[in-house]
Amino acid sequence: MIACLVNENKALYWGSWPKPNCGSGELLVRVEATALNRADLLQKRGLYSPPKGASLIIGLEMAGVIEEVGVGVNGWEVGDRICALLPGGGYAQYATIPAELAVRISDKLTFVEAAAIPEVFLTAYLNMFDLGRLKAGEHVLIHAAASGVGTAAVQLAKAAGAFVIATVGTDEKVDAVERLNADVVINYRNQSFEDAVMEYTNGKGVDMIMDPIGASYWKSNMEVLAMDGRLILFGVLGGSKVEKVDLLPAMLRRIHIITSTLRGLPIERKAALTASFVDWAMPLIENGEIEPIIDSVWEAEEINEAHARMERNENIGKMVVLVP
Repeated sequence: MIACLVNENKALYWGSWPKPNCGSGELLVRVEATALNRADLLQKRGLYSPPKGASLIIGLEMAGVIEEVGVGVNGWEVGDRICALLPGGGYAQYATIPAELAVRISDKLTFVEAAAIPEVFLTAYLNMFDLGRLKAGEHVLIHAAASGVGTAAVQLAKAAGAFVIATVGTDEKVDAVERLNADVVINYRNQSFEDAVMEYTNGKGVDMIMDPIGASYWKSNMEVLAMDGRLILFGVLGGSKVEKVDLLPAMLRRIHIITSTLRGLPIERKAALTASFVDWAMPLIENGEIEPIIDSVWEAEEINEAHARMERNENIGKMVVLVP
């Protein structure tokens, strides 16, 4: 099969790679589209190794058509359209997945739209609801709200009845996130998000923060969390080391600090998460109440240009690549 490989200069190219075999309990999928994630940029540079036993090919999600059903699998047939999380292998013509991770997609969704769902929506769902227990009426601050995870988180939080305060870095991104019905959108380059949060919450602070930034936002995040607030840390784009941390203020306000990564979760945990997401969120996606936000669609040969756009932080929502 054809897969996207990395050369000695850390550039991507399409070349020959062994087609995976469909094992017991698995599905073999002909991949039609995959989507970019920041983990892909790190893996390309050798900074993020795939979990043990995972494909060495980059790519954490895909959409396509089932080509083979493994022994012991029920409920799926050759020709079914699906999308799914992957521990790796999305940048390729074929991928195998445990059958319990497959998400059925109807003809209402294109493969491009479906490829933009798994990683970002399941990351948002895991962190806000499974771990964070976000409830209707609560205030949630979503950083990097114009990113793939951010656009998913804004929509899921609004669907759950939360009050959403979002931060972005350009006026164009302000407009985009406002169209997702966020209650307040802050351009952090023009306005202190700390002051804005305290103003819009009447000095109370937010009940939850969705943060992919990490160290550089630590102090500000601590200042705007309400009593019993939850800091959900799922990325360290702004660094992983916080110097001279005073834990007492967090203790006195009973702050919960929750960290997570989706890629390394056990299959059983991913399966339960996927099933819960399918029950609650997929009907909202299928009927158009919420949607995967597509920044751009790229041909396979444009993969390096697509990576460059993500590295420049220019994307609003997901970047999808068509697989040859």
